[in-house]
Amino acid sequence: MNGRPISGASADARGRGRRRGARGLIAVASGATLLFVAACGGGSDSGDGGKGKDKADDGKPSRAVVTIAPKDGADAVATSGALRISAAEGKLTEVTVKDPKGRAVPGRITSGGAKWTPARHLASGTQYKVHAIAKDADGRVSAKDSAFTTLVPKNTFLGQFTPEDGTKVGVGMPFSVRFTRGITAPKDVEKAISIRTEPSVPVEGHWFGNDRLDFRPEKYWKPGTKVTVRLDLDGVEGRPGVYGKQRKTVRFEIGRSQVSVVDVKKKQMVVKRDGKVLKKIPVTTGKPGYDTWNGQMVISERLKVTRMNGETVGYGGEYDIKDVPHAQRLSTSGTFIHGNYWGGGAFGNYNASHGCIGLRDVRGGYDKKVPAAWFFDQSMIGDVVIVKNSADKVIAPDNGYNGWNMSWEEWKA
Repeated sequence: MNGRPISGASADARGRGRRRGARGLIAVASGATLLFVAACGGGSDSGDGGKGKDKADDGKPSRAVVTIAPKDGADAVATSGALRISAAEGKLTEVTVKDPKGRAVPGRITSGGAKWTPARHLASGTQYKVHAIAKDADGRVSAKDSAFTTLVPKNTFLGQFTPEDGTKVGVGMPFSVRFTRGITAPKDVEKAISIRTEPSVPVEGHWFGNDRLDFRPEKYWKPGTKVTVRLDLDGVEGRPGVYGKQRKTVRFEIGRSQVSVVDVKKKQMVVKRDGKVLKKIPVTTGKPGYDTWNGQMVISERLKVTRMNGETVGYGGEYDIKDVPHAQRLSTSGTFIHGNYWGGGAFGNYNASHGCIGLRDVRGGYDKKVPAAWFFDQSMIGDVVIVKNSADKVIAPDNGYNGWNMSWEEWKA
């Protein structure tokens, strides 16, 4: 027989079969690998033959578009009104705006996620970095980062305040700020001053003219109250082209309550400490034509010895008294409660001053036992002195720190 051995042909066929089988196994293994990778990529396992897809992870970019103004790298940006962050075809979910020290600008997402609005102005001459995230209706995320620098103002203003940081004052002391430039944007400036108290009590501000802003509660402070004031004036445009340059925290404490009542007719002062009578003192007040103001007054300055000259308060050369002891200011216009060593028998008997409240004293104030020395030693900045039964009118609320002569409704208005 000429034919090739059947065994040889069969062996070759079996070899080719094995090679085909190997290739088939490789294909299956590769297919398994592809299936595994697809599963890790979030592919559908819904059993719908691959027709269903996960909307949040289908490989498409988010439709949400984040817009940040001012543009990235902008310089000399306005401190108010320029920062605007919005989202189109989606909603903002996260926005952070930080300065170089990592301090975040407070703000909130509004308009159903379409906008982010800063809660306050920005500081001047400061670089801010913005990071904003938005999601579209399918949950796909879009993010944007930007940075800009605010303007450096050519003209600035400061707030000169009282009481000072770390002091203890009487129950009548308001927190008063006098600005070095007249303010034409009072709401913006007032918004930049925040006051927190322990225990908590509502505190409202009132403007006297365009350069002074006082804060107080409805009634005298409660003794022991701790007050924290944050002056965040840096970057506030107080008037066109004039910006604040101040960022400061002031803390002060309210001491015991001392309220003294001067009865002009009785020529007597009753000193009360925490509601209890501490002492009754004979006094002399303004003589006819020079009557002492009525009303609630706050001690704003204390001088152990001073000079009082009538020319400084519009009384010409009517008096010039040196070495006036134990003087405590009650008004800007020159009303004091002070020691008097020249009054003779006036105390408790007749009114002889040019409007001040006089207490018996000695020249130089060396005697600690006289009424004026005692009252001075018992007093502090912020204590209240109330004058009643005078022939004069009630003192103007801005003549010293005497806003207590306004009703709460007037004060808030």
